[in-house]
Amino acid sequence: MKKTRKRAFTCGLDAAIAVMGGKWKGLILFALQDGPLRFGELRRAVPGISERVLILQLREMEATGLLHREVYHQVPPKVEYSLTDFGHSLNTAMAALGEWGEEHIERIEAIDWDQVG
Repeated sequence: MKKTRKRAFTCGLDAAIAVMGGKWKGLILFALQDGPLRFGELRRAVPGISERVLILQLREMEATGLLHREVYHQVPPKVEYSLTDFGHSLNTAMAALGEWGEEHIERIEAIDWDQVG
């Protein structure tokens, strides 16, 4: 039997970042906000993501309950990804962060990222 690994968090932000951490999950959530997409559609909706990284991110998001993977048994096989209620709730929470980014996008784009970190 597989042992379940539990994790404690210092605050709600710590917990939220653990679920959606990284660059790609937020963009995948955004792409799925209007409804289910197939793998190829997701790949086109998230520019710059490699096929391998997309596969890994989708698996993690399914494991954490952010999205649902529906397999249609047909020829050729069809798989669709959609947000769960949990995923929709995270998208709603991230909306304010996206608005902040839009409001400050010029300032953020002007940052010399080679000097950061």
